[in-house]
Amino acid sequence: MITAPFTMPKTLPEFKAKVLEQHYVIEKLRLQIAGLRRARFGSSSEAIDSIVDQMELTLEDLITEQAAILQNQPDVDKVIAEIEEKKKPARKPLPDHLPRDTVEHLPNDGICDCCGKALHKIGEDVTEVQDYVPASFRVKHHVRPKMACRICDSIKQAPAISLPIEKGKPGPGLLANVLVSKYADHLPLYRQSGIYSREGVDISRNTMADWVGRSMELVRPLVNAISNHVMQGSAIHTDDTPVPVQAPGTGKTKTGRIWTYLRDERDW
Repeated sequence: MITAPFTMPKTLPEFKAKVLEQHYVIEKLRLQIAGLRRARFGSSSEAIDSIVDQMELTLEDLITEQAAILQNQPDVDKVIAEIEEKKKPARKPLPDHLPRDTVEHLPNDGICDCCGKALHKIGEDVTEVQDYVPASFRVKHHVRPKMACRICDSIKQAPAISLPIEKGKPGPGLLANVLVSKYADHLPLYRQSGIYSREGVDISRNTMADWVGRSMELVRPLVNAISNHVMQGSAIHTDDTPVPVQAPGTGKTKTGRIWTYLRDERDW
């Protein structure tokens, strides 16, 4: 991982040499990472994953350094074209399913600064920028008004809503985010708690751990359905991975095991 500050090239030849060097190092790292990902298998996969993670960090630093160098060079387009004549993949259009927010920028608020009359549109240029809106919390008020009938003198009210956790405050969206972050993105609960605190929401790790435990029963039908599907296969692939597990009260760890079953009936 690159941590030392880099020196910005001062002359055009130095700039060309630096960018060319960075280009080849970046391409080499990308090839090495791709090769390691294809080679990972068996008990050595954890070690390979660690190496790949470090190489990914180095690659990010190199790309960041190259971007900083290019940003400070006035003849960027000319120099890049001279470095290497190589066909690059066309820039992919932004996904169509993303919502679009249109921001219209009118010159001088649509008023001519010469005569003071309103301007009329004769064309437009559109620039698409992909942005990110951080996830946000919402509080949903479920109101169940009590309604009375003046004719038959009866009182009516809608039944209480169904919650994932009975008498609990987390909604299904929040629970899904906690579970996906923990098990799919490998984000521990204490880190999620820190992320939420930056949004001004205090959810302790113990509270989320309780949610995760209660959610196990909610997803059990799905787990059973997947298990039945796998076990009905004509051939089942298995993997046994030993992992150290804390042994409370002993100050030591014991050996736990993760068993994975896979149904894959494709040809070799």
